[in-house]
Amino acid sequence: MAERERGAAGGGDEATLGKGSETPVAARPSGFSPELTMEQIRQMQAQFTGERDWDQFHQPRNLLLALVGEVGELAELFQWRGEVMEGLPGWTDTERTALAHELSDVLLYLVELSDKCRVDLSRAVLEKLQVNRNKYPAERVKGSSKKYTQYRQ
Repeated sequence: MAERERGAAGGGDEATLGKGSETPVAARPSGFSPELTMEQIRQMQAQFTGERDWDQFHQPRNLLLALVGEVGELAELFQWRGEVMEGLPGWTDTERTALAHELSDVLLYLVELSDKCRVDLSRAVLEKLQVNRNKYPAERVKGSSKKYTQYRQ
């Protein structure tokens, strides 16, 4: 799996973040660490790939394919489990850690892909949330899972 070897910076930044192998990341309460921004993640991944001269491999098409592969690995963790409840009751620490690593791989490839495509992902998220607010006004769609095209104007 050569692409994986040239892949995301998963696990290599423990010293930078000051985190060791404490409680698995996925077992922590909901929310994200405030000390790490999307821009810092972008910079750390760019440094990681730059130090290894992997930019030659990390072009948009390859990053997209690697991202799809990582999403597949993420899906594999949920395969054959039936419905999984929030908080992942019954998951072991090893399974939670594997989940955290696969989610991290997906995020790292997504951030790097957006960087290579010159998309400001933070700004794009804000814009997309507004688009979704307009498509799905809370007063019209609350409690429904229909697609926006199924709602009467």
